[in-house]
Amino acid sequence: MTFTNLKKIKMNNRSLELREGLEKGDLARLVHDEIHIDEFRSKLGKDEDVCVVSFKVTGKDPALDLVSFVEKGYDWVLDADISSGELDDGDYIVFVEIERNPGMAKDIMEMVKDIMNLTLQDITDWRFQYHTDTTDHELTEENLDKLVPDSPEEYQSRHGKTDIDAIKTAAGLSVDTKAPVNDYTESLRVAAGIK
Repeated sequence: MTFTNLKKIKMNNRSLELREGLEKGDLARLVHDEIHIDEFRSKLGKDEDVCVVSFKVTGKDPALDLVSFVEKGYDWVLDADISSGELDDGDYIVFVEIERNPGMAKDIMEMVKDIMNLTLQDITDWRFQYHTDTTDHELTEENLDKLVPDSPEEYQSRHGKTDIDAIKTAAGLSVDTKAPVNDYTESLRVAAGIK
């Protein structure tokens, strides 16, 4: 599987962009070997319908390359995007939105294994965290099946609490819900200048 990324070159004092295929190892040491699942809210639909898988990537260009790779490589990916700004360590977050369905764990594993061809990592090194839990889990299809809801009904049964923030907003009250505290959210707070 290949896709194109942009390379800028100077020719006759003009900057030109060349498209070239991404090759094995091009993202080596740039994609962190941990993914987060359902830590972030979907921008395309309800969280019970859409699963958000996020990757931490060193540098904006590699993050854009990963977005392009994922969007062009899988018809089951609804959307892929990068964080609007860099984190305090210069990294970016790549968000991948997929439909919540019974084949989701297999799809996630397929995508990660394909990404490993670009990063030269081994699947045994990869970990994942689910939702607000900060426990690292070995990234296997079995663990994904066990820990990640693969249907809207299962998601609702686990997280079916009333969206109190939406109710407060509709009532004109202030929303005081706090995001979970972990490395990602702390990095986002720092990048946004929020203490």
